[in-house]
Amino acid sequence: MFESYIICDDGFGNVEKDGKTVGFQYKARVNYYRGIPLSMVNDIRVKVDGEDIERGKIKFSVDEDWFTLDEMETVTFLKWEFGQKATIFIEREGGLSPGDHELFVTQIVRNAYMPFPLTARLKKVLKIR
Repeated sequence: MFESYIICDDGFGNVEKDGKTVGFQYKARVNYYRGIPLSMVNDIRVKVDGEDIERGKIKFSVDEDWFTLDEMETVTFLKWEFGQKATIFIEREGGLSPGDHELFVTQIVRNAYMPFPLTARLKKVLKIR
C-alpha cells in the first residue's frame, strides 16, 4: 500500500560512537495507514549494495528507546504512528564509504483485522556524504 514511504530521503548516514563509526542508519515510515504497536512489525529486512544484513544487526527506534527486531515482538506499549519517522540502525564496523549506496528494504507488518501480513519492498539509491 505505502511502499514509497518505507525509505525516507533524509536521515541516511553513518553513525559514530566514541569517535568510531559503528554503523549506518536510515529513516522509515510504516507501510500502513494507521499506527501499529511495535509488536506488530513482523520483520524488517535490509540489503545494502546487494549484501543481506543479518537480522541481529538491525535496531529500531521511534523515540529514544532502541529495540532489536526480536525485542520488538513483545513491545505493545509503544506505537509506530502513521507518518512518524522511525530510525533503523544497522551495526556495521566502519559504516559505509562516501558515495552512492543501493538500499533495498522489505518491511512486513500485520494488523488486527487482516488475515495476512502486509509486505512492502522498496529499492532506493542514497548518498553518504
